[in-house]
Amino acid sequence: MAPADCFESDSRSSFPLEHSFSDTTHLHKKSHSGVHVVSTPLDANIEGEYPDGGLQAWTVVLGAFCATFSSFGYINAWGAFQDYYQSTLLQQDSGATIAWIGSTQYSLALLPGLFAGRLFDVGHFHVPYIIASISLVACTLLTAECKNFWQLWLCQGLGVGVSCGFLYGPTSGIVAHWFRLKRSSAWTIVTLGSPLGGIVFPIAFRNLTVAIGFSWTMRIVALIMALTLGIANLTMKRRLPPKVVSGGMFNLRQFRSMAFCLFLLGGFLGYFGLYTVLTFINSSAPSQGIPIGMSPYLVSIASVGLAAGRIVGGWLADRTGALTVLAPATCFAGVFTLIWPFVHGIGPLVTIILLYGIFAGAFAGLQLAVPITAFGDDADVGRRTGMCLTISAFSALAGPPMSGALNASTGTYAATGICAGSFLLLGGAVFLCTRCILLKGRGWRDRV
Repeated sequence: MAPADCFESDSRSSFPLEHSFSDTTHLHKKSHSGVHVVSTPLDANIEGEYPDGGLQAWTVVLGAFCATFSSFGYINAWGAFQDYYQSTLLQQDSGATIAWIGSTQYSLALLPGLFAGRLFDVGHFHVPYIIASISLVACTLLTAECKNFWQLWLCQGLGVGVSCGFLYGPTSGIVAHWFRLKRSSAWTIVTLGSPLGGIVFPIAFRNLTVAIGFSWTMRIVALIMALTLGIANLTMKRRLPPKVVSGGMFNLRQFRSMAFCLFLLGGFLGYFGLYTVLTFINSSAPSQGIPIGMSPYLVSIASVGLAAGRIVGGWLADRTGALTVLAPATCFAGVFTLIWPFVHGIGPLVTIILLYGIFAGAFAGLQLAVPITAFGDDADVGRRTGMCLTISAFSALAGPPMSGALNASTGTYAATGICAGSFLLLGGAVFLCTRCILLKGRGWRDRV
């Protein structure tokens, strides 16, 4: 599931070379977050002219949608791979061990966010993006040849994770170059690529492995990625020039804000529990009275909920504020994670995972919308969002293996659901505290 995040508009872009920045007067200013920004009159003129539509802008959205489909959409399908590896390819390894492949994917899709965001802020986009696209396709092709855990961890865990991380960060920022008034609508379309991939890839994987085997299935998946990422590289382009922002990878001044530190803690706790259901839902299904033929489709059903949650969550956030929606959504995702291991039968389980998907989708869709809008200036947004992604990556790495170890030690998924759900509930409570701090001295109903 993709954290939905927008490196907002002041990460700048490939600008026509005939405009010489040396001929303009540079204006130095210091933001309230302590970030020195160098801007020019030319920047101001460009920034005021967002297309907010038109063929080229919506073509960029199409490319970003395709990139999200092949990166986080593929990662969201991990539950289908976990089940297949446990039952077929890696029978000699425990579920907790196999889960390290998926958690490495989840983590590394977030961890490069700081570096990718900083590169994007200073104007580097096309070359890193092409390299990451080629790397993702190559690692998927290599996965087809893997026979043991360490080979799969290197190719599907490490290689795919890093590649998706460098694809996802710039993708989330590029839309902001082309849209301002319609940014929420454009971003909603882009983020739908993640749950759509989570629907398509598990169903394709299940049916193709039965028909043509694992190796050829992975080659077909790589072909799908090559086509969609080819579209992304041809259509996605920056519009705005880069801005020079002082400092290194981390803006340490940001940690002076108690609200920002609490928000990072909420995201860290939330990611500990977020991916547990998606990782183990297929594996737990037989013990919950689900027919073997039905269980491979549960990840796809959850992804339908993820898509709905992103749409509804974004719509509500536009009207009430991202953090206002994020806090209760995280709590409800925790509640349905707690309930998940205790339901039996197709109807109750499908209902629970759809509801989980809706609230988890809202979490993924809004968790990084908050640092964009609430914690500082646009000029530093790539770095600030990258900080959130990088810190959350460590809990995303540890969460699924920890859940798998609990299952192995207890023999049931009850402790797994209780632990993961509790982390999400704690994350939601911390988000609520963050909102209280941001609203200090203001009305409770104000947007934030």
